[in-house]
Amino acid sequence: MNDVKIELFDNPKPARNYTIKIDCPEFTSLCPKTGQPDFGTITVEYCPDKSCIELKSLKFYMQSFRNKGVFYEALTNEILDYLSTACLPRWMKITSVFTPRGGITTEVTAEYKQ
Repeated sequence: MNDVKIELFDNPKPARNYTIKIDCPEFTSLCPKTGQPDFGTITVEYCPDKSCIELKSLKFYMQSFRNKGVFYEALTNEILDYLSTACLPRWMKITSVFTPRGGITTEVTAEYKQ
């Protein structure tokens, strides 16, 4: 469980469907096998319902993974579970794109629908 609390603010247009896209291009975590750092971009896309995610708290949440050993697939789903539980969007998609390691790139996408 993550100790960083995501802060929210009221959706200024709750009657309208619209998309918020947030890129976190300086994401880092650790490989659970080697302990070496993994670098990537996490993209959060969502249609807010009653609440929107406050960006400073999202930044601190993303930084909390810097010393955590986690596989890409688990990481992407963990972020989706945490953020979708925090803000209860109409839908949300998390895409994790990691820099090449050993000549292989990895992209993982997970989605939530209300």
